[in-house]
Amino acid sequence: MHDIWSPWHGCTKISEGCEHCYMYFLDKVHGNKLGSVIYKTKNMRYPLQRNRDGSYKVKSGEMIRVCMSSDFFLKEADAWREEAWDIMRERKDVVFFLLTKRAERILECLPKDWGDGWENIFLNVTCENQKRTDERIPVLLSIPAKHKGIMCAPFIGPISIKPYLKTGELEQVIVGGENYDGSRPCDFSWVQSLHKECVKYNVKFCFIETGTKFIKDGKMYMLKDKELQARMAYKSNMNFEGKRIEWKLYDEFLNPIKKEEVYHPFFWSKCYECGSKPICNGCSRCGKCEIKE
Repeated sequence: MHDIWSPWHGCTKISEGCEHCYMYFLDKVHGNKLGSVIYKTKNMRYPLQRNRDGSYKVKSGEMIRVCMSSDFFLKEADAWREEAWDIMRERKDVVFFLLTKRAERILECLPKDWGDGWENIFLNVTCENQKRTDERIPVLLSIPAKHKGIMCAPFIGPISIKPYLKTGELEQVIVGGENYDGSRPCDFSWVQSLHKECVKYNVKFCFIETGTKFIKDGKMYMLKDKELQARMAYKSNMNFEGKRIEWKLYDEFLNPIKKEEVYHPFFWSKCYECGSKPICNGCSRCGKCEIKE
């Protein structure tokens, strides 16, 4: 996927959401190193890569998800993080989505010139259940940042975030069920309840996938196909646009990026029934598949 940047790979399990980590499972399937083996990848400079004509491969206005096979604030990655910050500092025209289960480490790992936050950094914490929600969101809210959100994935228990939504600081909530080895059920009533809270406070809500085991009206459904999961999430009508997130992005000369210069994602026809579409960069049209619009 062209919207993922993995400067390092591997992680250690620290909470309930980690129990059946998809990265551990996929590493095992692909015969790679164990998921707990942490190493710097060859993709550290991915956001700076250019095409033959000199233009960046990652376009202005794209949102890049960082360390989706690790944790950006992982202690074992302390030696590499400054280089990653340097790259994000250079690409002020790109939004970087940072997600962590290590909220307590965010403040000490921020760059020296962070100030009250960078305009192109979207800080997010994982909230898999109420315990971790009440543990991590207060820490997130205490940190100076321009953009903050949460991701409830794997969504393994009902949560309420009304006290945190009232602050007006949370701009987005993403929800998704669990997949792969040992997936735990996701109950649609949990999704509906959280959706209702976000609508009340006009906060963007994205239900991206049901997970393998999905409970609706007391009945368990087994949905092993991830495309089907995303399609069922879309058809639930839970996605809510909410208040528009305003990004202030700049070119290398600190000139504001104009609307006509911002990347506009391309979607195939099948993408319009995908729960992840509201937060997806679309297709890179690399030419490696034969999907027709």
